[in-house]
Amino acid sequence: QVQLVESGGGLVQAGGSLRLSCAVSGSISSINAMGWYRQIPGKQRELVARITSGGSTNYGDSGKGRFTISRDNAKNTVYLQMNSLKPEDTAVYYCNGVYSHFSWGQGTQVTVSS
Repeated sequence: QVQLVESGGGLVQAGGSLRLSCAVSGSISSINAMGWYRQIPGKQRELVARITSGGSTNYGDSGKGRFTISRDNAKNTVYLQMNSLKPEDTAVYYCNGVYSHFSWGQGTQVTVSS
């Protein structure tokens, strides 16, 4: 059973950067696409960025130009580098498969102060 553990969140000022990590207990090389999602209280969870097994990436409008997703298959880890953070990026961030979901981890809180 695949388990997902997100880390790297924290409190940062607007304009700052954070790097999130998602450790996957299992091989991610066989997972078609992994994604980073975020959930703002009162809103639906949204897909922020995704990366395929081949390394192709796509970004939602919210992170385009500021976020970079990457994966290290050898470490079974997916990363999200977030730059130029804005207060509206404040959310709990999760990782999961894109085409097939595993049980959600507890996420990592990102808080951006203005």
